Amino acid sequence: MISIVITSFKEPKTIGKAIEAILNQKINDDYELIVAAPDDETLDVAKKYKKVTIFKDPGKGKSFALNLLFKKLKSDILVFTDGDVFLGENSINGILKIFEDEKIGVVSGRPVSDDNKKNMFGYWSHLLLDAGAHNIRKKLFTKGKFLECTGYLFAFRNKIVDKIPLDVAEDSYIPYVFWKKGYNIGYCEDAKVYIKNPTNLKDWLKQKARTSKAHETLQHYAPDFPRVKSFTNEVLYGVFWALSYPRTIKEFFWTLNLFFIRFYMWMLVFVDTKFKKKTYSDGWERVESTK
Repeated sequence: MISIVITSFKEPKTIGKAIEAILNQKINDDYELIVAAPDDETLDVAKKYKKVTIFKDPGKGKSFALNLLFKKLKSDILVFTDGDVFLGENSINGILKIFEDEKIGVVSGRPVSDDNKKNMFGYWSHLLLDAGAHNIRKKLFTKGKFLECTGYLFAFRNKIVDKIPLDVAEDSYIPYVFWKKGYNIGYCEDAKVYIKNPTNLKDWLKQKARTSKAHETLQHYAPDFPRVKSFTNEVLYGVFWALSYPRTIKEFFWTLNLFFIRFYMWMLVFVDTKFKKKTYSDGWERVESTK
């Protein structure tokens, strides 16, 4: 038995597609599908699907909602995804296949951009997910090393983690807990989850800076956390992959632009966390152009 949870916040236009992408799969195990959201407009759409269980969270943030769900879910495997993305065909079975190895405690899916690659922001999304996240996770998994998961789609064995801090990224903290307990972290490149990315610079910086801040606070709970997402690692390992990705002159210049914008984003994170003491805090926050 597995539990599949879709966490959502004010996403009535996309939650239906997210639900149907799961219900249309032929999953090789009994499962329950839960939609967790604080707002009625999202839950009203979810209620139209008979196979969906509704969980109304108090609206205090994703991590807060997850902590409440941990107390209720009894299944062996917990799968988490979001209400503004949709899963690729057979993605759940792909994840379950990785769990056949009893040493695997957590499995990350593979985020894939659903944006048009012919504009700069769409191109950036493909580069960061293909040349960046996918290559890194695949390499680390092959070598049996620690890897951070994607919050868009990841799964883990139940009853190992019963609570997560409210000021960290759950997709990094949970794998770390399993890693410290002797489990390996898996990566299923066939478990694709399609996402829409920001289409303007304001939203792009807002989303990326918030995500980066969530990873910065991990050191307070786990001083020995094996950082994967960091400015240093981007410089050391990401530049070559990024420069090998463009296929046209235009894409090459877009790649150079991305270097400058990523550097600017990391400087914003550094100033906010080190000088202004503005750290990540749990809470539902929309990035409008991704909806």
